[in-house]
Amino acid sequence: MQIGIRFHDVKKLPFEERLKEVKKQGFSCVHLALSKVMDGPELSAAEALTPGYAMYLKRCFQREELDIAVLGCYLNLANPNREKAREIMEKYKAYIRFAALTGCGVVGTETGAPNEAYKYEPACHGEEAFKLLIERLRLVVAYAEKMGVIFAIEPVWKHIVYSPQRARQVLDAIDSPNLQIILDPVNLLDISNYERQTEIVEEAVNLLGKDVAVVHLKDFVVKDGRLDSVAAGTGRMDYEAVMSFIKKRKPYIHVTLENTVPENAVWAKDFIVKRWNEV
Repeated sequence: MQIGIRFHDVKKLPFEERLKEVKKQGFSCVHLALSKVMDGPELSAAEALTPGYAMYLKRCFQREELDIAVLGCYLNLANPNREKAREIMEKYKAYIRFAALTGCGVVGTETGAPNEAYKYEPACHGEEAFKLLIERLRLVVAYAEKMGVIFAIEPVWKHIVYSPQRARQVLDAIDSPNLQIILDPVNLLDISNYERQTEIVEEAVNLLGKDVAVVHLKDFVVKDGRLDSVAAGTGRMDYEAVMSFIKKRKPYIHVTLENTVPENAVWAKDFIVKRWNEV
């Protein structure tokens, strides 16, 4: 596996110095959320994503021998406001074009909620929200096909695609090799199901394994009746099923850590390598 980190979790430094820090810490790829790491919010706007900007980033990453595993564009595909939805769709297209020029592994996203606040409500798991997601996702994936880019969705319990079964439904409905999965085992868990974590991860591997393009790894703790995400190795996550899946079926896959801080990122990386060696 190729272990990476969310770029915005790395020590805050000027962009090119932060890249050097990633390399120094022993990572080989990053999850890049432009709005969280580039100076000026306008630098993640659709109109800013020019070929020149893309080629500058590509050159910077190549200089440090790092991959952009995921170009993050985590917007609400199910926003019920049609005007905002059109803006969101155009931004997804801009990110897809940008990814084609930078050579990113995937453009990554979650699957949203049927409200403007992007908050969980019971309707997230309903059929109307699912239908709306499919309608919009189909258009985005068709554009990704034209640009030769992989678009990857990340199932999250609080969003529309909340389970391995729901994710399989989406993949089958869209039926495109350009739509794949970012597997984050912790995101499939909730206070109501975390005690079945092994069963859920095994189910995800069985249903989605062939379509998994990237793996995100973090951990969780139970606090005040909810799950809180923390760095890998600092909580209650059992990694055996996901590590076995990666080792047996996904050679050289990008595996990016989440919810680290500069003080524990290398420790979390070493923990994951140790678990890999033990499987």
